[in-house]
Amino acid sequence: MIRKILTTLVCIAGCISFDSALADDSIFANEGVTSFQQDNDAWRRQTTQEKLATPDAQPKQVLAEIKNAIGPVAWDNIAHAEKIFCYEVDIRPDDYSGYTLDSMAVTGFCGVIKSEIKEQVLSQLFMNNKNVLFNVREECVIRPRIVLRFVKGIDATDVLLSSPCYSFTVYYPGSVNVFNAKPAAKIIDTLINTLDKNNVDFVSPALLNQLLPVGVPQTKEQRELVSKKPKAIKNWEVKKSEEKNTEKSESQGWNNLNLGF
Repeated sequence: MIRKILTTLVCIAGCISFDSALADDSIFANEGVTSFQQDNDAWRRQTTQEKLATPDAQPKQVLAEIKNAIGPVAWDNIAHAEKIFCYEVDIRPDDYSGYTLDSMAVTGFCGVIKSEIKEQVLSQLFMNNKNVLFNVREECVIRPRIVLRFVKGIDATDVLLSSPCYSFTVYYPGSVNVFNAKPAAKIIDTLINTLDKNNVDFVSPALLNQLLPVGVPQTKEQRELVSKKPKAIKNWEVKKSEEKNTEKSESQGWNNLNLGF
């Protein structure tokens, strides 16, 4: 009876899917993830021979097609990232003068990704040949949604997630490589929808005297500094707003640097 209860409890904890894990907002906070998919007998102690005989015990490798395309240095930043920063992005209008990332307009900051989720993202997008279609073009236009910046030291590799034209694009100085991830549509949508909930206004880290590219006021002095810069940075949204209400205060514009703290 005790063994049956233990087995049931392990199954409940171990049958959590990647999709359901991503749906938990806490995975993008400092607490991280507490449960991952595992075998029903994971609670049993294995011998060394059993571990070697288990297929999952062998580490997964990046797909050769991806590594050859992006290069070893770009992949090293991703595989051994010390921090992963998340940014919401959009297509950059011609008259845009705000913050940009890889020539895209930055529309928000969506958190710091935990290492556990990094491993899941890599295993699904970079190491699973069932989720990537090589040499297959889709009749759709990439829509920028999320950029994950994998930082190692002072170097970084950016990964753009696109939906509904499902793909991921790897940016590294001198190269841009797009990969068709249509089979991973559900995974990408779950990730993007979860990150959307964590969006906060983004301001220049340099303005805040920050070394890390967070772009969110951390101290009282930083909040006071941000509040002194009243100009909105998303011009095309401000123009629409002014047409509807000419008396609207500038301090209420989209992503105005006066955050109201």
